Amino acid sequence: MELRHLELLRELADRGTVTAVAEATYRSPSAVSQQLRSAERAFGTRLVEPDGRRLRLTAAGRLLAEGAVDVATTLAHLQRDLDHLQGAPSGVVRVAGLPSAMEFLTPGLLTRFAGTAIDVRLTDEDVAETDFARRASDHDIVIGHSLAASPAGAEGLEVTLVALEPLDVALPARHPLAGRDSVAAADLAGERWIGVPEGFPFDTVRLAIETQAGRQLDVVQRIRDNRVVEALVAAGLGCALLPRFTTRVRPDVRLVPLADVRSRRSIVALSRPDRLERAATRAVLDALVRIGGAAGAAVVDGPAPTS
Repeated sequence: MELRHLELLRELADRGTVTAVAEATYRSPSAVSQQLRSAERAFGTRLVEPDGRRLRLTAAGRLLAEGAVDVATTLAHLQRDLDHLQGAPSGVVRVAGLPSAMEFLTPGLLTRFAGTAIDVRLTDEDVAETDFARRASDHDIVIGHSLAASPAGAEGLEVTLVALEPLDVALPARHPLAGRDSVAAADLAGERWIGVPEGFPFDTVRLAIETQAGRQLDVVQRIRDNRVVEALVAAGLGCALLPRFTTRVRPDVRLVPLADVRSRRSIVALSRPDRLERAATRAVLDALVRIGGAAGAAVVDGPAPTS
């Protein structure tokens, strides 16, 4: 039983297609298919079967793919114990995540590990909620967000809450609602709205506002980047939702809490279980939780920004 065969089956289980495995592992699809045939010869049973134009794991293939997780976790556990024997965790830890969370989490993270044997490598990813879990195949820690406790598609991953961040309504400074301490869904009914692409977590709040108000918002734009959203709000082109921790509010924008709709996101860290067995990965995750907790405590202690 060769470890490389188990790893290949796990990759196919996680990524779904031979083409996706090939792209992730820098091999050709034909090379991956050849290695699957080699694995079948080694195990003496069929591991994949046709499913339309694709291949899917057989029952034996799924069994071995699940076992590969246990094997990888055990090996990572041994590496962790070896790190402790050698005195300190070390190695590269790859962290990917959405920019608006990385902005307030990662400066302190890099500062924390500067001059240590842990090398934190960052990648920013702004994708739909379900895509954050998929990124865990390529990174040690993926920072995602969700309006629920855990992003969709995170089954089989370790999910750790890093921070709870309020989402405030961003209004042009001259808007009639801009001077209020809070706004209700009914106040926003019929407003021009600068939203996010469908499937992104913030859009869930927009739908909840419409349900609560009994009337649709007028979605005039769908933008990923929060700085662009803020610029459009500042120009008086609509209202929006913006995260409280990283919105550097302009003089011509006001952030106002939403009173009658739950409007906060869970910022979470997603990891494969075996990746978290590494002492270096666990140290980085613990640091992220401390930084996120400090940001949340600051919000609890003070009011929402308004200007």
